[in-house]
Amino acid sequence: MRILALDHGSRRIGIAISDELKIIAQPLEYVPAQPFVDVVARLKQLVQEKEVELILVGMPRNMDGSYGPAAERVQEFVSELKKAIPLRIKKWDERLTTSQANRILIQADVRRQKRKQMVDKMAAAILLQSYLASLEPAAKREPGSWSDEYGDEETVEPPHEPTDHSRMSTGRNSRTWRRRLSDDSLG
Repeated sequence: MRILALDHGSRRIGIAISDELKIIAQPLEYVPAQPFVDVVARLKQLVQEKEVELILVGMPRNMDGSYGPAAERVQEFVSELKKAIPLRIKKWDERLTTSQANRILIQADVRRQKRKQMVDKMAAAILLQSYLASLEPAAKREPGSWSDEYGDEETVEPPHEPTDHSRMSTGRNSRTWRRRLSDDSLG
């Protein structure tokens, strides 16, 4: 059985699928977000073809943890999806998945037009991979890992720990120094 992940957007819905062992997330496709009937028809087809046991929907949150208008639209989408597809549906924090997907595609030198076609399904794969990482057996995770703290809650978010925003640089004379980065330069 597999997990299907959805990155819900106003125009497109990115779709990713896990492998049967629930270790690797793979971008699958994207579908137009409207009309809803077509979205449901395609999802039902994928659920049957890929033997899906869970649908994971990305829940957009603001950086301060609050919910905005996009989260309300996803809530409506999930409630309608629950009526249409008799399968377990779980929401998962999707903060920064689209920007991560864009960054990966830019680093891979993917042209802008092609990036538009790929970013949603890549964001769904990043979302799914973070969920799959939370499923790892406790023996593989560090003791006291954040996913041990959360049971089977409706919406789960990984903690956002403070990071050292500095970069090591080497000058022409081979001296190394640490440079502090501003929050604006982090993207």
